[in-house]
Amino acid sequence: MPIYEYECEEDGEVVSMLRPMAEADRPIEDPRGLGRSFKRRLSVFGVGAAPEAVSPPGTCPCGVDAARCGRLG
Repeated sequence: MPIYEYECEEDGEVVSMLRPMAEADRPIEDPRGLGRSFKRRLSVFGVGAAPEAVSPPGTCPCGVDAARCGRLG
């Protein structure tokens, strides 16, 4: 199940909820019980490069000297 973020229309508080995709846009209850309205917002995330892309020359992706690591053959 995906995690969705919902933003309070009154004060901007953001809450995350784990829910089925079919329920993503259904209204949620105010977690504090204050009767506020929440709207699903677009979540953003970052993705870094694979370790192999940033390992120094002569090293295994784990960071150990390639000759001593044994993972690289």
